[in-house]
Amino acid sequence: MAGITANVVDGKLQYDYTDTAKKKEEESKGSNLGYDQFLQLLCAEMQYQDPLEPTSNTDYVAQLATFSQLEATLSMENTQQSSMANSLVGKQVILKTTNSSTGAISYVDGKVDYVMYQNSKIYLSVNNNLYPLDELDTVADSDYYDALALSKTFSNMVAALPDLDHVNKNSQSIVDSVRKVYDGMTDYQKKYVNASDLKTLTEIEDRIKELSKTEDNTTSDNTKDDSDNSTVETDKKENSTDETTTV
Repeated sequence: MAGITANVVDGKLQYDYTDTAKKKEEESKGSNLGYDQFLQLLCAEMQYQDPLEPTSNTDYVAQLATFSQLEATLSMENTQQSSMANSLVGKQVILKTTNSSTGAISYVDGKVDYVMYQNSKIYLSVNNNLYPLDELDTVADSDYYDALALSKTFSNMVAALPDLDHVNKNSQSIVDSVRKVYDGMTDYQKKYVNASDLKTLTEIEDRIKELSKTEDNTTSDNTKDDSDNSTVETDKKENSTDETTTV
């Protein structure tokens, strides 16, 4: 009983630690109480119980049974967590992380390479970084993850396109490459494409068609004008020839 001390008030044991530093240490460890500590407290309770109101043996047995049940439950929970973590190896996951400095929330996605157990905590290795198991947000199958990654790629490609005010015929090739990515998706993958991204791509394509049509019309008008001018010149030459012949 040298490791733990307790106060006795009105003949009853108070379970508050008198050693503040020890208390903080236990709290930092999650108040992890083992059999040894429990038995020490039980002995202290028996030693300092009120002689006029003694605790029955049944009560002690009930306390021990409750503690055993709690410990078994915690042990089962830890086993389940370990089993779940091990089953995640090789799977695609999404983690929800919080910046300790700013409090900003961000998401990390990738494949779980391995599981590490350190200081009674479970960590997942994703993208060469370790993340606590409690930051796990989503477990995805390969089809879902591929669709999500492809939609993100498509979104980035659309974001890199020029806006409508700066689109020209030279933009045709890059726009065609973005369209090729979308057309190459399966129907399942297209479900994860942002509607606004697809709308932006369509508007840019329509703008390029308008520019091409306007340019074609301008070229056609210029060709027609050149043809008319050529006809006039021919007529002038014919008239000049006729006048010379008449003279």
